[in-house]
Amino acid sequence: MQEVSVIGCGHWGKNLVRNFAELGSLASLSDPDTRMAELYATKYDVPSLSFEEVLESDVNGVVISAPAFLHAELAIAAFEAGKHVYVEKPLALNLDDADRVIRAATHAGRHLMVGHLLQYHAVFSRLKGMVEEGDFGKLQYIYSNRMSAGKLRSEEDVIWSFAPHDVSMILSLAGEEVRSVQTEKIEILQSGIADIATLHLDFLSGLKGQIRCSWLNPDKEQKLVVIGSLGMAIFDDTQPWEKKLAVYRHQIDLSETGPALNQAEPDYISVPESEPLKDECRYFIDLMAGRVEPRTDGIEAKSVLEVLMAASPLIEYGAENARLFR
Repeated sequence: MQEVSVIGCGHWGKNLVRNFAELGSLASLSDPDTRMAELYATKYDVPSLSFEEVLESDVNGVVISAPAFLHAELAIAAFEAGKHVYVEKPLALNLDDADRVIRAATHAGRHLMVGHLLQYHAVFSRLKGMVEEGDFGKLQYIYSNRMSAGKLRSEEDVIWSFAPHDVSMILSLAGEEVRSVQTEKIEILQSGIADIATLHLDFLSGLKGQIRCSWLNPDKEQKLVVIGSLGMAIFDDTQPWEKKLAVYRHQIDLSETGPALNQAEPDYISVPESEPLKDECRYFIDLMAGRVEPRTDGIEAKSVLEVLMAASPLIEYGAENARLFR
């Protein structure tokens, strides 16, 4: 049995607690808010421990859902205790800390998995498979929109809050290095904090990418669009499951009168329905057991971090804040 302890039971951590409990792998949990920790410990019939007690336990893996400025220090401490580590995005707030975490994982001989959730979404997995099989020909343009009336933050801008998943997906589909990143930012509510942003990604092959994000949008949009020489696809996560992945076999007529686009009706691709977060949690269990290969490991997470840092400077917090979970 591959068992984990979840560190942090707040806004997102409580979802990880639930999923690992439903998978039968939750051994314990930890949170500085002892009332919250005891609430979930009672609900799922597991002990509430301090972070030090978790490290001293015989649990196989540690799942970190603490504030981002704590990720690196908590992950390194877990590796030094011989644990596998699942840490929510972002891996760290700077490249030096990301390298420290990666080295700690290598030195410990343990797996590092970063919570880029949409890489474990069954619909995205199907889309990526189609791209790899050449269904869309040569990729020419990938763009995503992630916009909503979201939770506003003061410690990070909308790029760091909304864009990591889209950066991860686009890099995964592109399968190549980014040559340059250009950013347009709009600050409305707070000086120095972007509320709306557009990232332009230029890849070595000439492939172009774009990410639009806003937490001041009147409605919710979570859409990834792939345009290739042989077809196009839309992964729209706001649609009902059976319509989340649409493929368009548009044909371009390059006649002497000028190019024309012959449009086709969408073909909705059937994908077995599942809960993305549960699939991600199950993947970490299988990763610890050696049944699967790493997908969103430290190297992948560092590539995402490089794009985020190129797109937007980030307010950094001192590592000494890691004591909050001690």
